[in-house]
Formats: sequence, C-alpha cells, structure tokens
Amino acid sequence: MDDFLKNAKQFVGKVPYVRDVVALYFCMVDADTPPWAKTAIATALVYFLSPVDAIPDVLAGIGFTDDAGVIAGTISTVLAFISDRHRQQAETFLNA
Repeated sequence: MDDFLKNAKQFVGKVPYVRDVVALYFCMVDADTPPWAKTAIATALVYFLSPVDAIPDVLAGIGFTDDAGVIAGTISTVLAFISDRHRQQAETFLNA
C-alpha cells in the first residue's frame, strides 16, 4: 500500500471516481477510522489496483465497472468516516 498514491495517479482522467478512491485511502490512514472500516477500505483498494478483476480493466468502456461497484459499496459502508478533510486531501493530491 506504500505506493498506492503513486499508482492511483495513473488513473486520473481514465476513471471518473478516482477522487473517491484517493479519499478512501486518506480515510484508511486516518487514526480516527475504526479498524473494521480500515479493513473494508484496504480490501477495496487492493481490488481496485489488482490486475486480476472480474472484468479486466483493459476492456474499453466496461473494464472498470466491477471496480466501481466495489468502491461504491465500500463508500456506502464507511461513509460516516469519510470526512471533508479526506476529500480535500484527495483533491489536493490529485491537483498537485
């Protein structure tokens, strides 16, 4: 996970929900996020970065739909812990 942010930047412009993915990362590394939420987020982020998917990411138009479902499900599960600060950190990182 140390290289997550570096790897996530490669998806800017390709994946419309990359800001949410990076906000999840910042939520996961926040000391105030409970362990169960960190585990759920880590699992989703590993799936997002994994080259082995239910639908291969190289398939134009549909390759990231399974990833989107995993990310959306994770966001709905941990939404109470994703703060405006996490979203701002993601925005700042992606615009740097």
